Amino acid sequence: MVADLFALAVIAVSVWFALLVHDAIMLLAGPGRAAESAGDQLAGGLNDAGNAASKVPLLGDTLKKPLVSAAEAGSGLARAGESVQHSVSHLAFLVAVVLVVLPVLTVLALWLPPRLRWVRASASARRLLEAPGGADLFALRALTGPLRDLAGVETPARGLADAWRRGDQAVIDDLSRVGLRRLGLRP
Repeated sequence: MVADLFALAVIAVSVWFALLVHDAIMLLAGPGRAAESAGDQLAGGLNDAGNAASKVPLLGDTLKKPLVSAAEAGSGLARAGESVQHSVSHLAFLVAVVLVVLPVLTVLALWLPPRLRWVRASASARRLLEAPGGADLFALRALTGPLRDLAGVETPARGLADAWRRGDQAVIDDLSRVGLRRLGLRP
């Protein structure tokens, strides 16, 4: 249970940190947005000026050409700003993915195999418990385990082992619960 909570905490912190780093990297897109906006405004203003200059009699087309060329340069600036934003966004996404995937894979590699072994062991234990004599088997397991596990079991006058041999159902149930707890299972 503690390992499960730890695994979830590591994953949650990894996601939170990845989002924090993503947002910090995305701040680098600010100059790209500014360049795109400035380029769009420059291109729009120069196009408007070129259109207005084209209405000048005799010299309109001559005046319009340099203004339209300058507008194209402004459009290039806007495209460069957009490219910077795209690159920064791509980088932020990749870094965030790496910051999530690496810890999650590490946690899964360390946590999942023992967890799967426990699930299999607990399923086997449940099957044994439900089989005839299953509680007796877990009681025997508790009797042969560490003595500290038996500290909470009420000891009859002639001892736990004697009560188990005689088939005292209350003692068998108590000992069976101890055996299940040793496996991390609830009775």
